[in-house]
Amino acid sequence: MTTTEEPKPSLSTTATEQFHGPEATIVDLEVNDQHYAVALEPRVSLLDALRESIGLSGTKKGCDQGTCGACTVRVDGRRVLSCLTLAMTCEGREVRTIEGLADGNELHPMQRAFLANDALQCGYCTPGQIMSAVALLDEGHAETDAEITEWMSGNICRCAAYPNIRDAIREVRDQAGGAPDAAH
Repeated sequence: MTTTEEPKPSLSTTATEQFHGPEATIVDLEVNDQHYAVALEPRVSLLDALRESIGLSGTKKGCDQGTCGACTVRVDGRRVLSCLTLAMTCEGREVRTIEGLADGNELHPMQRAFLANDALQCGYCTPGQIMSAVALLDEGHAETDAEITEWMSGNICRCAAYPNIRDAIREVRDQAGGAPDAAH
């Protein structure tokens, strides 16, 4: 007895356009107010796209598991761990890295405060620390040292520069008219 195989249902043209991979595809990224069209496989993290495809090496690869915070960047104003974020999910969003904080040759106030307060030693975690610190202030989570510590807890400093990091955050907060009389 001969059986005829039913044809497998095919995806409509519009449905197939929604899927990528496994081969590289062009991904349009907006990073630090510049447009980049890069060929990426769907599995590429934002961290790897920034470092390897775009050439921005300020964002660091620490643990590559989302536990150290060295890879912290901002996407649409929110801090994200770029090692856990697929680059393709950032199409149509604004990505800000440590390289995009300065205004030309003028360092961001948080970058200046980190230098002035010696809030770094080896410097490896510093880009992620600064990106989180800027976000922390924008989010309004810097009223007390306890709050700063809690909201910065996703960023590990193996050199233990935490007191100086808090000093830098307080300095920028206070200069911006934050909570100068809050309990330290």
